[in-house]
Amino acid sequence: MSKTTIAISGIAGSFSEEAARKFFHDAAIDGEIIYAVTAKDTFEAVASGRTNYGLIPLENSNGGIVLETVHAAGDYLYHIEKIFEIDVHQNLIVMPGTKRGDIKKIVSHQQALAQCKFYLRREWPSIDHLEYADTALAAKDLAEGKLDPDTAVIASVAAAQIYHLTLLEPSIQDLKFNYTSFMAITKHV
Repeated sequence: MSKTTIAISGIAGSFSEEAARKFFHDAAIDGEIIYAVTAKDTFEAVASGRTNYGLIPLENSNGGIVLETVHAAGDYLYHIEKIFEIDVHQNLIVMPGTKRGDIKKIVSHQQALAQCKFYLRREWPSIDHLEYADTALAAKDLAEGKLDPDTAVIASVAAAQIYHLTLLEPSIQDLKFNYTSFMAITKHV
């Protein structure tokens, strides 16, 4: 590997991507992000030597421990390089032209749903709230027509911009200060 690489559990527009950019900036590294999508695939990318680093979400101040990470972490040996936090703002995102009254279901990663649980109970008590593999993947799949157009997703502003979606309601997380801890890892030697 000539360029420094970091695998993340997410895709373009995910909070993991935002955290990876912060990690590279803080470490003054000119690196490339590899979208591993899941925590398991992120650990595997590091363990196999395909990437120099891995970046995995650990815990959110409101949503708690990221269980996907806990389950995957036990299967690999690794070295923790750094643990740090980013401020996470969850947003309700829809297809262009979709109005509030058009929404029939809301989908997102389990952590995003947990971070917005009181908002969802208060504002959307009678529609389904469904778990998805990744916040940004939900946005991408909505944009590509893989989700019904009457679906709203909870994701980042970056995801809305990348996938040309409309930000219907900003900062819908239950806590004003909503931080997620991330763990940057390297291969165990």
